Amino acid sequence: MAAGALFVDADGRMMLVEPCYKPHWDIPGGMVEPGESPLSACRREVEEELGITPPIGRLLAVDWAPRTGEGGKILYVFDGGTLPAGLHDRIVLQQEELRSYRYVAADEMEPMLIPRLFRRLRSALWARDEGSTLYLEHGVAPPACE
Repeated sequence: MAAGALFVDADGRMMLVEPCYKPHWDIPGGMVEPGESPLSACRREVEEELGITPPIGRLLAVDWAPRTGEGGKILYVFDGGTLPAGLHDRIVLQQEELRSYRYVAADEMEPMLIPRLFRRLRSALWARDEGSTLYLEHGVAPPACE
């Protein structure tokens, strides 16, 4: 399991982080440790990666993703809300894991992300705007059961 936070700025652009250990961008977050809840993991990872402790809001999306030879993994996206400008000044990136961060408009994020993460974040943004929570499979809401 993994959990991450979707943060936006005052202009509605989403925060993406540039990890040192993989070629594509991501959102702040990481793996859930044994005995830890996804929400606690999200809070811990945000503090470790960004050096700040903003409130983490409601669950936006739960995404099941296939994992070769291991069945699958579950990824949680929580609403980090709009970070106030003053909090940006206090961000200190975890140098071992992150090179940089930036805010990106929804229509600019696709080339920066792997396809599954792009689909997940596009769905999470929709859920944030609609005030709902989504269940996803590989980044997409499955057709309703009949």
